[in-house]
Amino acid sequence: MQHSIDIEAINQQIHIESAFLETLLSETAKVIVGQNHMIERLLLGLLTKGHILLEGLPGLAKTLAIKTLSGAINAHFSRIQFTPDLLPADIIGTLIYNPAKSDFTVRRGPIFANFVLADEINRAPAKVQSALLEAMQERQVTIGDTSYQLEEPFLVLATQNPIEQEGTYPLPEAQVDRFMLKVKIDYPSKEDERQIIRRNLNDDDFGKISQVVDQEQIIKARKTVRKIYMDDKIEQYILDIVFASRDPEQANLASLAPLIEYGGSPRASINLALASKAYAFIQRRGFVIPEDVRAVCLDVMRHRLGLTYEAEAENVTSEDIIRQILNAVEVP
Repeated sequence: MQHSIDIEAINQQIHIESAFLETLLSETAKVIVGQNHMIERLLLGLLTKGHILLEGLPGLAKTLAIKTLSGAINAHFSRIQFTPDLLPADIIGTLIYNPAKSDFTVRRGPIFANFVLADEINRAPAKVQSALLEAMQERQVTIGDTSYQLEEPFLVLATQNPIEQEGTYPLPEAQVDRFMLKVKIDYPSKEDERQIIRRNLNDDDFGKISQVVDQEQIIKARKTVRKIYMDDKIEQYILDIVFASRDPEQANLASLAPLIEYGGSPRASINLALASKAYAFIQRRGFVIPEDVRAVCLDVMRHRLGLTYEAEAENVTSEDIIRQILNAVEVP
């Protein structure tokens, strides 16, 4: 009875506090046609402090979606175009010597923003990637002897192009694990692409959006997301999924054992639970159901599985393995 009272109260709170999502989505829809999955995943990151890696072919509105979302929120946006000659100081900032005063002053880099777009992150060398990923994890930057806290909300949205290998530095698996979600972007439908053509050719105001959400609303919503009720059975379901990726034989999936080099880390369990709560929030619900877990599982887990050479030889992807796990693990 206590749970039902609590859930009812949370439901009412969520119904009020999630109202801004409709305004935000209608504003982004002025610019972004279709790509609902990508926009929804960006909102998940926004509601959970989770950084997002977007992977897709050129021209699929990855950068535009991020710029549009940040433009609709009253927040500071910065874009870093990753190139092979980029240095860590170009991201976090550096100390500049001032001859007139005979001392050093701090010049802050573009990482000091609420929304940081790391465009084509795999084009910069490991030292630069590490500088960004340290800021993502610690939410602070050290310049000289002083550490500077990054302001909330702080969100890194990185993009990478999967088809070009020359002149790229793929992110190591341990660093990719720091991204809450890895979202794969696909081509728009024919009807959506027709709308994209018409908007670009006919609308002079195309791309102009208004700031409709404040930072305070985002921070408040993040606190509410964590209050969403998650039953013990849902927690067990999440653990069963993640542990099946580590030891598939225990989940009666012995055929997957030769294909998996390593499974999801504890970050996978944490992020799967958190993303499920945020997904329930977007659905304006005060409790998590198994469908929430299944809806976000691919994006949370796909970059956290290591595949063997045997899997690559058989053209088995991490998505194939996750789907098999979801089909095998008992749903509460």
